[in-house]
Amino acid sequence: MNDKSKRTDTASRIIQVPPQAIYRAYMDPKALVAWLPPKGMEGRIDAFDARVGGIYRMTLTYIGSDHPTGKSSENADVAQGEFLELVPDKRIVQRIVFDSEDPAFAGAMIMTWHLDEVPGGTEVTIVCENVPEGIRQEDHEAGMSSTLANLAAFLE
Repeated sequence: MNDKSKRTDTASRIIQVPPQAIYRAYMDPKALVAWLPPKGMEGRIDAFDARVGGIYRMTLTYIGSDHPTGKSSENADVAQGEFLELVPDKRIVQRIVFDSEDPAFAGAMIMTWHLDEVPGGTEVTIVCENVPEGIRQEDHEAGMSSTLANLAAFLE
């Protein structure tokens, strides 16, 4: 399929804690904002309703002056999410829309976090479907890998 608007990006890492710890770290907005922002960014939770059908809004701001242009403004990415499915300790599915005037970031991205118990911990796999074409694949995969490294550092 050559339609870039239908691209799927993934990242995975084994984190040496049980799935329950990862699920709790995602469902707690104070914890989430501590580990989710990738390297070079800091986050703020503007709204958070962790239930199926609940929404959240997060602002990620670039730190320093050497960074790409944000999706929502020069220095920030603002995303509105909706929890589509919550399976405790197993899976988190959300629909994400970026607050952007740029049509390259338009559309809803579906992000699924799979938590699979493995010997020694949990394999965490992030699958993003319908990734907006304005997000470069290599940047997105690097950001997701950075987020997973932050999660490991936060919990291990």
